[in-house]
Amino acid sequence: MMSASLSPENRARLLRGMVIPAHPLALTAARRLDERRQRALTRYYSEAGSGGLAVGVHTTQFEIHDPAVGLYRPVLELAAETMDACDEQRAEPLFRIAGIVGRTAAAVAEAELAVGLGYHAGLVSLSAFKEAGDADMVDHLRAVSAVIPVVGFYLQPAVGGRRLGVDFWREVAALPGLVAIKVAPFNRYDSIDVARAVAESGRAEDLALYTGNDENIYLDLLTRYRFGGEGQPEVAFRGGLLGQWAVWTRRAVEHFEELRALRESGAAIPADWLTVAQQLTDANAVVFDAANQFAGCITGIHEVLRRQGLLEGIWTLNPAEGLSPGQAEALDRIEAAYPHLHDNAFVEERLDGWLRD
Repeated sequence: MMSASLSPENRARLLRGMVIPAHPLALTAARRLDERRQRALTRYYSEAGSGGLAVGVHTTQFEIHDPAVGLYRPVLELAAETMDACDEQRAEPLFRIAGIVGRTAAAVAEAELAVGLGYHAGLVSLSAFKEAGDADMVDHLRAVSAVIPVVGFYLQPAVGGRRLGVDFWREVAALPGLVAIKVAPFNRYDSIDVARAVAESGRAEDLALYTGNDENIYLDLLTRYRFGGEGQPEVAFRGGLLGQWAVWTRRAVEHFEELRALRESGAAIPADWLTVAQQLTDANAVVFDAANQFAGCITGIHEVLRRQGLLEGIWTLNPAEGLSPGQAEALDRIEAAYPHLHDNAFVEERLDGWLRD
């Protein structure tokens, strides 16, 4: 079976590393797609300096993949159309990732749609394979990679993922159509398993690891993983594909560029970055509602964007979702405590232009 492939330019960009926000879903009070604010979000991420966008992923709400909801195609189409316009003002086009879910037939159909809309890669969720063995999941990824280059996805169990061992990731890393892995188990042991699998696969230089560990972003980006002594291959996270980067994105880009330069220089890590890393984790715990097993994760992201004026409300497709008790007050705390993490002034200066239609 042949595998889909990235252009040399896009592969080089993916390997150098970039900020890829997970794109939220803007809804009206009637819980219908708010196209004006959905476009505004895309423009915000582009002007903030993001290297790419992931659409149709967990932060976009997995419910859009339900045929009864009927939003997967419209959301991907709107994002692609808006990214086309944004690209005219950029030095490099946005790298486009489509979220792909379901069993193999459904996932292949979504991959075909994404390719037709100009997406470069697919972030493939394995949530539909809760009880499957490793071989079935590898075959699934192989089938999808025949249509679109695949970004593997280690999703934390609290929001629908499952544990995936080092043997599984070693097999996945051998797939020619796999171009990156989003590592998001929110667990140090499991994250190290993926890094070790990539190191042992022989693909440390051409397979891009992207952190999805929103509770450990900066330490992931600063760490070099080596499983043995000098001369053993090293694995590093090249960038991040993160729900946390759906908010305060301009500051995330600035920090990422500093961290990437620091990592590439091989210089000692200033201790101040360890403190900033802890502060970002503290902030993420509130935005993602870690105290309540992430129940208010998506609405926490929405509330930050609502306060900035990018969203009108925090509505989701599931009417039962909302902020957890005390989450709004906790958001007040982190915004006041960490002004160096947010980009409120940047958004305020440009918001009218993003909302122009």
